[in-house]
Amino acid sequence: MRKIIIAGNWKMNKTLQEAKDFLQKLSNWEKDFAHQCVIAIYPSNVFLNVALGIVKNNAVQIGAQNVYFEKSGAFTGEISPEMLSSIGCNSSLVGHSERRHIFGEDDELLNKKVKALLNNQQEVTFCIGETELQRENDETEKVLEHQLKFGLKDVPATEMRKVVLAYEPVWAIGTGKTATPAIAQEAHLFIRNWLQENYGEVVADKISILYGGSVKVANIEALIVQPDIDGALIGGASLKVEDFTEIIFLAEKNK
Repeated sequence: MRKIIIAGNWKMNKTLQEAKDFLQKLSNWEKDFAHQCVIAIYPSNVFLNVALGIVKNNAVQIGAQNVYFEKSGAFTGEISPEMLSSIGCNSSLVGHSERRHIFGEDDELLNKKVKALLNNQQEVTFCIGETELQRENDETEKVLEHQLKFGLKDVPATEMRKVVLAYEPVWAIGTGKTATPAIAQEAHLFIRNWLQENYGEVVADKISILYGGSVKVANIEALIVQPDIDGALIGGASLKVEDFTEIIFLAEKNK
């Protein structure tokens, strides 16, 4: 049985007080909700310590939005996997489309980040997805295969238990556009089949694949019932605790 994961990526949003208020409300709600799914929040790195402290008695997981692959050194502004471990943070996003397209992070760099996290016993949520132009040119599968092949290069099957994948079509992130359930399922099935071909049936069946791309209360039910969609990586709708908890409730109800 694959883990169902509902994760909120706050990106560069919220002040310290806003983060505290949200996490306290989420913690109080989570204590009263007998959930089966994994709940995760990716706040700004400057709030990681505070966030970890607020949810320490809850099942809510806190992860970083980004990480660097070196252990230490003259890398101003970066944060290492060892730094994350030292504060009790055990996971990070890697390869979010904004890191790829705004900050120019390529496959080689992302692969180094993935391996650095895994070597430090961290979990990885590895993001992949095509642009609108690539989809229009019928290149979706080609792009996904390339990102998987080079982003997970030299990652052995034994380490894949610490990897979650997130399919996030770039054209649907923050645009209000959402891949139809059929389009999302088709991409997720392609990813699942790629995993089976490259890592075997056991690994492919166990890895959770999340959908990310304008997920909201109105569409989570139609998405989550798809057989290869195992949860969601949520942007804007994760900034309001009422919307985020409603998405969790509906995902549990329908999966």
